[in-house]
Parts: sequence; structure tokens; C-alpha cells
Amino acid sequence: MSAQKTAAAKRDSALVPPLSPRRAFLLSLLIPGYSQIRLERPNGAALFGAAEIVSIGMARKAALDLREARRGARDSVVLTFQVDPATGRVVLDSITGRPRPATYERNRNTPERIAARRTHYEDWIAAILFNHLISAADAYVAANLWDFPVNVKGGITAQRSAQIVATLKW
Repeated sequence: MSAQKTAAAKRDSALVPPLSPRRAFLLSLLIPGYSQIRLERPNGAALFGAAEIVSIGMARKAALDLREARRGARDSVVLTFQVDPATGRVVLDSITGRPRPATYERNRNTPERIAARRTHYEDWIAAILFNHLISAADAYVAANLWDFPVNVKGGITAQRSAQIVATLKW
């Protein structure tokens, strides 16, 4: 009798997903790909993990570009220095001892460029949020379909046509 109970318990536990759909959603919302690992979907986990790493790296780079553009917005570049017409030599400042600038050029970081850099940064933040939401939705669906036995395969046939085969066990 206890052997039958043990077999029934194993059969019932095989149909229970390792995570509830709600928990899978929340875990993947916090850490993209984590629930996919727990639900034994390593390819999905790798995809969401790689997307997260790339998005964070690019958001960091965009933030550095934005900071550099803001910092240099009020800066300028010296084009020419004052020259003494009698000697032809560069005039030095009496206080600092450095050459006196004659003409300047504004920095290339105009307000339009700063706005573009800010938009670029915001786009990468949106990509991170999108990755979190899609990972969570995928985990939710995977947890709900845990006991749905379907096997999908695709390939090219000998006649050079695409073929998709789905096997469903009842």
C-alpha cells in the first residue's frame, strides 16, 4: 500500500512546476533568466541573461557619453594665439606665463547633441526594462505550460522546403 502511495506522490509531484506562475513572474522580473533556469529552460535563460548584460553595458557607455557631452558643453578650443606684430612671437600672459588666446571655437557638444545622448541613454534604460518584462512574461507562460507535453522541431527537407513538426501527447 505504501508503494502505491509513493508512486502516486511521485506522479503528482512530476506535474507540479518547480515554481508557481506568480513566483516565476516575480523572480524573472527581478533577475531576467532566473526563473527560466529553475524551469529547466537554459536557452531562454541564456538569451535573457545576455540581453541584460549587453543592455547594462551599453547603458553605462551611454551614461558616460552623456556626462562627457554635458561637461564639455561650456568648453571651448583655442584656434589661434595672440602674436606680437613687431617680433612675430606669441604673446605670453604676464600672470600665468601662458600664451594669450586670440580666437576660440565652441565645443561640438551643442544642446542638440546633448539631447541626442540623453535619448540614447534613455533608450538603453528602456531596453533593460523591456528585457525584465519579457523575461517575466516568458517565465509566467512557461510555469503555466509546465505539464503541457509538446515537442516542436524544425528543419529543411530533402526537397529544400522548410518543415515544422509538433508532437503532442494526450
